[in-house]
Amino acid sequence: MRSALIGLAGLVIAITSPAAQGESPQAASVDRENIAQARKEAEVLHDTIHATLQLVHHAYYREDEGLPIPAATLKDVFEEVETHRQVKLRWLAVDGQAMNVDHLPADKFETQAVEKLAAGEESHEQIADGVYRRAGAIKLTNVCLKCHLPDRTTTEARRAGLIVAIPVKE
Repeated sequence: MRSALIGLAGLVIAITSPAAQGESPQAASVDRENIAQARKEAEVLHDTIHATLQLVHHAYYREDEGLPIPAATLKDVFEEVETHRQVKLRWLAVDGQAMNVDHLPADKFETQAVEKLAAGEESHEQIADGVYRRAGAIKLTNVCLKCHLPDRTTTEARRAGLIVAIPVKE
Protein backbone atom coordinates (compact mmCIF):
# COMPACT_ATOMS: atom_id res chain seq x y z
CA MET A 1 0.00 0.00 0.00
CA ARG A 2 2.85 2.41 0.83
CA SER A 3 4.33 2.12 -2.68
CA ALA A 4 0.91 2.75 -4.22
CA LEU A 5 0.53 5.91 -2.15
CA ILE A 6 4.02 7.11 -3.10
CA GLY A 7 2.96 6.48 -6.71
CA LEU A 8 -0.04 8.69 -6.01
CA ALA A 9 2.32 11.41 -4.79
CA GLY A 10 4.11 11.23 -8.13
CA LEU A 11 0.79 11.58 -9.94
CA VAL A 12 -0.21 14.57 -7.83
CA ILE A 13 3.18 16.17 -8.42
CA ALA A 14 2.89 15.53 -12.17
CA ILE A 15 -0.67 16.90 -12.38
CA THR A 16 0.28 20.08 -10.56
CA SER A 17 3.65 20.53 -12.29
CA PRO A 18 4.28 23.68 -14.33
CA ALA A 19 4.35 21.69 -17.59
CA ALA A 20 0.96 20.10 -16.86
CA GLN A 21 -0.46 23.56 -16.25
CA GLY A 22 0.79 24.82 -19.63
CA GLU A 23 3.87 26.54 -18.21
CA SER A 24 7.41 25.97 -19.35
CA PRO A 25 9.21 23.10 -17.59
CA GLN A 26 11.78 25.65 -16.39
CA ALA A 27 9.15 27.48 -14.31
CA ALA A 28 9.81 27.07 -10.60
CA SER A 29 7.10 25.15 -8.78
CA VAL A 30 6.82 27.86 -6.14
CA ASP A 31 6.18 30.65 -8.66
CA ARG A 32 2.43 30.73 -8.33
CA GLU A 33 1.33 33.95 -9.94
CA ASN A 34 -1.86 34.61 -8.04
CA ILE A 35 -4.35 33.52 -5.46
CA ALA A 36 -6.71 32.02 -8.06
CA GLN A 37 -3.99 29.63 -9.22
CA ALA A 38 -3.20 28.62 -5.64
CA ARG A 39 -6.91 28.14 -4.88
CA LYS A 40 -7.35 25.86 -7.90
CA GLU A 41 -4.25 23.85 -7.00
CA ALA A 42 -5.47 23.50 -3.39
CA GLU A 43 -8.89 22.29 -4.55
CA VAL A 44 -7.35 19.69 -6.88
CA LEU A 45 -5.03 18.46 -4.13
CA HIS A 46 -7.89 18.31 -1.62
CA ASP A 47 -10.14 16.34 -3.98
CA THR A 48 -7.31 13.94 -4.86
CA ILE A 49 -6.31 13.30 -1.25
CA HIS A 50 -9.93 12.99 -0.09
CA ALA A 51 -10.81 10.47 -2.81
CA THR A 52 -7.62 8.50 -2.19
CA LEU A 53 -8.23 8.35 1.56
CA GLN A 54 -11.79 7.09 1.08
CA LEU A 55 -10.89 4.49 -1.56
CA VAL A 56 -7.78 3.17 0.19
CA HIS A 57 -9.60 2.97 3.52
CA HIS A 58 -12.42 0.90 2.03
CA ALA A 59 -10.40 -1.25 -0.37
CA TYR A 60 -7.24 -2.00 1.60
CA TYR A 61 -7.59 -1.28 5.29
CA ARG A 62 -8.59 -4.12 7.60
CA GLU A 63 -8.69 -3.19 11.27
CA ASP A 64 -7.86 -6.70 12.49
CA GLU A 65 -4.75 -7.08 10.28
CA GLY A 66 -2.56 -4.57 12.10
CA LEU A 67 -2.09 -2.38 9.03
CA PRO A 68 -1.27 1.30 9.41
CA ILE A 69 -4.32 3.47 8.91
CA PRO A 70 -4.45 5.15 5.48
CA ALA A 71 -4.53 8.68 6.93
CA ALA A 72 -1.19 8.02 8.64
CA THR A 73 0.27 6.41 5.54
CA LEU A 74 -0.73 9.42 3.47
CA LYS A 75 1.73 11.48 5.51
CA ASP A 76 4.41 9.95 3.27
CA VAL A 77 2.55 11.44 0.30
CA PHE A 78 2.36 14.77 2.13
CA GLU A 79 6.15 14.73 2.57
CA GLU A 80 6.69 13.99 -1.15
CA VAL A 81 4.37 16.80 -2.22
CA GLU A 82 6.07 19.23 0.15
CA THR A 83 9.52 18.26 -1.10
CA HIS A 84 8.63 18.53 -4.79
CA ARG A 85 6.02 21.31 -4.79
CA GLN A 86 6.65 23.27 -1.58
CA VAL A 87 3.02 22.64 -0.64
CA LYS A 88 2.27 21.66 2.95
CA LEU A 89 -0.59 19.28 3.71
CA ARG A 90 -1.87 18.28 7.12
CA TRP A 91 -4.89 16.71 8.75
CA LEU A 92 -7.15 18.73 11.05
CA ALA A 93 -9.41 17.19 13.69
CA VAL A 94 -12.94 18.62 13.46
CA ASP A 95 -15.53 16.18 14.82
CA GLY A 96 -14.56 13.49 17.27
CA GLN A 97 -11.27 12.50 18.81
CA ALA A 98 -7.98 13.53 17.26
CA MET A 99 -5.96 10.38 16.66
CA ASN A 100 -2.79 12.47 16.80
CA VAL A 101 -2.16 15.69 18.73
CA ASP A 102 -0.57 17.10 15.57
CA HIS A 103 -4.09 17.22 14.10
CA LEU A 104 -5.43 19.67 16.68
CA PRO A 105 -5.81 23.33 15.63
CA ALA A 106 -2.45 25.11 15.94
CA ASP A 107 -3.44 28.74 15.37
CA LYS A 108 -6.35 31.16 14.91
CA PHE A 109 -6.89 30.20 11.24
CA GLU A 110 -7.14 26.50 12.12
CA THR A 111 -9.46 27.16 15.05
CA GLN A 112 -11.75 29.18 12.76
CA ALA A 113 -11.54 26.39 10.17
CA VAL A 114 -12.67 23.80 12.72
CA GLU A 115 -15.64 25.99 13.68
CA LYS A 116 -16.67 26.53 10.05
CA LEU A 117 -16.19 22.91 8.95
CA ALA A 118 -18.09 21.65 12.02
CA ALA A 119 -20.92 24.06 11.12
CA GLY A 120 -21.20 22.45 7.67
CA GLU A 121 -19.12 24.75 5.50
CA GLU A 122 -17.03 22.94 2.88
CA SER A 123 -13.89 25.05 3.26
CA HIS A 124 -12.20 27.99 4.91
CA GLU A 125 -9.31 29.96 3.42
CA GLN A 126 -6.82 32.67 4.28
CA ILE A 127 -3.97 34.51 2.58
CA ALA A 128 -1.28 35.82 4.94
CA ASP A 129 2.47 36.29 4.85
CA GLY A 130 2.78 34.99 1.29
CA VAL A 131 0.90 31.74 2.00
CA TYR A 132 -2.56 30.72 0.77
CA ARG A 133 -4.15 28.26 3.22
CA ARG A 134 -7.29 26.28 2.60
CA ALA A 135 -8.92 23.93 5.08
CA GLY A 136 -11.39 21.63 3.35
CA ALA A 137 -13.84 19.09 4.77
CA ILE A 138 -13.03 15.38 4.75
CA LYS A 139 -15.99 13.05 5.24
CA LEU A 140 -15.56 10.57 8.07
CA THR A 141 -17.12 7.27 7.04
CA ASN A 142 -18.41 4.56 9.38
CA VAL A 143 -14.97 2.92 9.30
CA CYS A 144 -13.38 6.20 10.48
CA LEU A 145 -16.01 6.77 13.14
CA LYS A 146 -15.20 3.50 14.91
CA CYS A 147 -12.09 5.22 16.28
CA HIS A 148 -12.85 8.93 16.01
CA LEU A 149 -16.29 8.66 17.68
CA PRO A 150 -16.52 5.20 19.27
CA ASP A 151 -19.43 6.16 21.56
CA ARG A 152 -21.58 7.94 18.99
CA THR A 153 -25.32 7.61 19.34
CA THR A 154 -26.35 8.94 15.91
CA THR A 155 -25.40 8.30 12.32
CA GLU A 156 -25.13 11.99 11.43
CA ALA A 157 -22.30 12.92 9.07
CA ARG A 158 -19.03 13.84 10.74
CA ARG A 159 -15.94 15.54 9.37
CA ALA A 160 -12.25 15.99 9.62
CA GLY A 161 -10.26 18.53 7.66
CA LEU A 162 -7.30 18.75 5.31
CA ILE A 163 -5.18 21.89 5.28
CA VAL A 164 -3.36 22.81 2.08
CA ALA A 165 -0.77 25.61 2.42
CA ILE A 166 0.69 27.04 -0.79
CA PRO A 167 3.24 29.87 -1.08
CA VAL A 168 1.99 32.70 -3.31
CA LYS A 169 2.99 36.10 -4.54
CA GLU A 170 0.68 38.62 -2.88
